[in-house]
Amino acid sequence: MQGSERGVIAGVLLLIALLVVMDVVGDLRQGASAWHVALEILAAGLALLGAVHLLRSTLRLRRRLVRQAEDLSRVRAQAEAWRQQARRHVEGLSRSIDAQLDGWRLSPAEKEVAFLLLKGLGLREIADLRGTHEKTVRAQSASIYAKAGLAGRSELAAFFLEDLLVPRADLDPGLTRPAAPPAP
Repeated sequence: MQGSERGVIAGVLLLIALLVVMDVVGDLRQGASAWHVALEILAAGLALLGAVHLLRSTLRLRRRLVRQAEDLSRVRAQAEAWRQQARRHVEGLSRSIDAQLDGWRLSPAEKEVAFLLLKGLGLREIADLRGTHEKTVRAQSASIYAKAGLAGRSELAAFFLEDLLVPRADLDPGLTRPAAPPAP
């Protein structure tokens, strides 16, 4: 049930309580029986309690929604700040890779192929993307590796990634599993 619906229902319950109180006053003037008046007072009281309960729960719901909206806004701001920071790092890495590829004296086509290789695309995918033959991409790849003094794709990726992926201090020297905790 939404807040506006709760407000309408609470208003209706308040109106019912008011009408029942007016009826009780009229019944008392006309000398109605005590049980009839008591029953109407109970009905008015229940309608009033229902209205108060709905109004209180609506106010709690609104406060909670305001807090959640504030939390969401804060989280969105943090996420955007993280995206901006990550974008700056990625752009810096891209410029560094580009500078290294220039240092290896790669042609513009070889640089494009090198970036696509680093992204993990296969030779066929690169050829399709660039509108060339797979043999052309294979030859450009071989030229890249020769100019860089690398044996292949894995060494090309490792050249740029090895310094980014430093091992955590809690890993064993073999980097296969976390180090065992010290014995008590």
